[in-house]
Amino acid sequence: MNRSIFTNPYVLIAPAFLLAAFIILWPLFQIGEISLNSVNRFGQLKGFSGLENFAAVLSDPQFLSASWRTVIWTVGIVVGTILVSIPVAMILNEDFHGRGLARIIIMLPWAVSLTMTAIVWRWALSGESGMLNSALKGLGLIDENIQWLAQAGTAFPVQIAIGILVSIPFTTTIFLGGLSSIPDDLYEAARLEGASDWQIFVAITLPLLRPFINIAVVMNTINVFNSFPIIWATTQGGPANSTDILVTYLYKLGFSFGKLGEASALSLMMFALLLVFTILYVRLAMRGER
Repeated sequence: MNRSIFTNPYVLIAPAFLLAAFIILWPLFQIGEISLNSVNRFGQLKGFSGLENFAAVLSDPQFLSASWRTVIWTVGIVVGTILVSIPVAMILNEDFHGRGLARIIIMLPWAVSLTMTAIVWRWALSGESGMLNSALKGLGLIDENIQWLAQAGTAFPVQIAIGILVSIPFTTTIFLGGLSSIPDDLYEAARLEGASDWQIFVAITLPLLRPFINIAVVMNTINVFNSFPIIWATTQGGPANSTDILVTYLYKLGFSFGKLGEASALSLMMFALLLVFTILYVRLAMRGER
């Protein structure tokens, strides 16, 4: 047998590719089947219903509000995370005493369960005995307790802030990898030419970080779009569904209301949205790098 067959890269990655395809495509097929049928709350198919489940989801006012809220949630966290993570990564990339410890402290939240982090924040944001109200009272900034999670005007912005905080470690790691790949000679030559720190950042750091920013945008968008623990552990989509995003709305459809057909239809729609976004963004990013 020709040995070149076993050194062909496509042959080498074929087992992993087939396993990944099975893991992804089989559940996708099952969800597609459920979405096209009438289903009881125990998951038993009652008969073909066509696109009725999709029509039911699209006609639900809660779907429209959850979709708009998902856009705000995703864009707010992804943009906020990148704006914070770039300067944090630049600081951690500098050579200073205790840099190793600082990097460990920044990365530690990444090792903690997201659900546990959300629960801790729920306690901290409690309107009666939360640490945040106590701290603000101690500083003289407020006179009365604020019900952070009991009103829509504060609950959703606070959840976005939590989402940014928990996304910083992963994104900072990506940018640290990008910064370490930039040759120091470029910075030295720019300083010899009299360039300011801002000019160096705009002309050298930012353009060379662009591939890593693209990676961070795609990865964070996928993670944040499907992020369930923060909202569910803090408000469960309340008060009055005012903090529901598509993933929590999907959970309620399937497990609270027993509408498994509609939940499957919504999950396929969410999958399609993410797939289209990823393909379009990657193509635009690759076109911009040419």
